[in-house]
Amino acid sequence: MSDNRSAATYNGARVTHRRYIPYSHAHYGGDLVDGAYGLGLFGDVATELCIITDGDEGLFASYADVQFRAPVKAGDVVEATGTVVRTGRRSRTVEFTLTVVCRADPERGESAAAVLDEPIIATTATGTVVVP
Repeated sequence: MSDNRSAATYNGARVTHRRYIPYSHAHYGGDLVDGAYGLGLFGDVATELCIITDGDEGLFASYADVQFRAPVKAGDVVEATGTVVRTGRRSRTVEFTLTVVCRADPERGESAAAVLDEPIIATTATGTVVVP
């Protein structure tokens, strides 16, 4: 640890990144974005978590589970959140959630969009990162 705290101190550490998904990232018909986009965001979140907890970028080792629950579309604003749920000597288990918080509304106009009353959980995953 970067400051001599016990490893368990970092359980519950949380990071959230928010991102607008541009139309240039649409990969399929209907402006759908591929699932790998969310996994890339999870990698960025994991990197910041490792920096916060260990003062190092760490390395992403594996995913234990990935669930694609709802579509992600170009024009969405998403939040990628990771929370440390287990801390080993050199590993951290992180639970991730990708949530759609805003969505384009092309029926109202070309640039229309809305904040969703109820965010949509699009992707969940559990992953392991390792640190030196």
